[in-house]
Amino acid sequence: MPDTTPGTTPFPGTTPDTTPGTDSFPATGRRVLVSGASRGLGRAVAHAFAGNGDRVAVHYGSRRADAEETLAALPGSGHVLLGADLADPSGAAALTGAAVEALGGIDVLVNNAAVNTPHPPATTPYDDWTAAWQQHVAVNLLGTAHLSHGAARAMIAQGTGGRIVNIGSRGAFRGEPDHPAYGATKAAVHALGQSLAVALAPYGIAVASVAPGFIDTDRVAHRLTGPEGAAIRAQSPFGRVATPDEVAAAVRWLASPEARWSSGAVLDLNGASYLRT
Repeated sequence: MPDTTPGTTPFPGTTPDTTPGTDSFPATGRRVLVSGASRGLGRAVAHAFAGNGDRVAVHYGSRRADAEETLAALPGSGHVLLGADLADPSGAAALTGAAVEALGGIDVLVNNAAVNTPHPPATTPYDDWTAAWQQHVAVNLLGTAHLSHGAARAMIAQGTGGRIVNIGSRGAFRGEPDHPAYGATKAAVHALGQSLAVALAPYGIAVASVAPGFIDTDRVAHRLTGPEGAAIRAQSPFGRVATPDEVAAAVRWLASPEARWSSGAVLDLNGASYLRT
């Protein structure tokens, strides 16, 4: 007898998947698009997949020289460099199309591109406040949504499943008093990932997010080496912040065949600096 409990009815036209463990999604040799891969975490993620034997499309927005450095240092072959403005919906559409053309398809999308500029509400003029919100929403949320749509459509057409991994943030739960639009858009990215996980599972596409705390990258180097650096490191009982490679390893695992059952998850990666239930 089929399970008729509300919320468990199979999607129309699909056969319930009763196979435990991994699926037929490949563990290596995949075609991977990493947005915002010019430096920092994006660069580490690109290296993690390239080192796994995958071919990587390295995306950049404005830092072409940095992205070229990322590309040149990747192990393996068949990697490509792609530029696009993700604040523009047509730019996001062009990027997924270019990745499919250059790689011959797309199996994994990592939504890493984001902006994070300070705009504390008590001291930010209104025009700057609205501009900050528009920029964060356009890149962090809508850019992620549009890339996910394009990649999912390509994966569905291929018929071989896929993986989408979103880079969220601890700030979605802990709060970002000086960067509220960043925290809000990252919370929205987590919710988007969960909606996509439900919508795309019938096509063999798993979607998950990671929620890192501070990562030792160029973007936050001024804070980690400044007066507040010691306080930031003390947030974790390990007395440090994450390395980009630590977060990249989790992203790579979420894109693996073994991680299918983690679809819909938001994985905390903050060194016990913020605990939630």
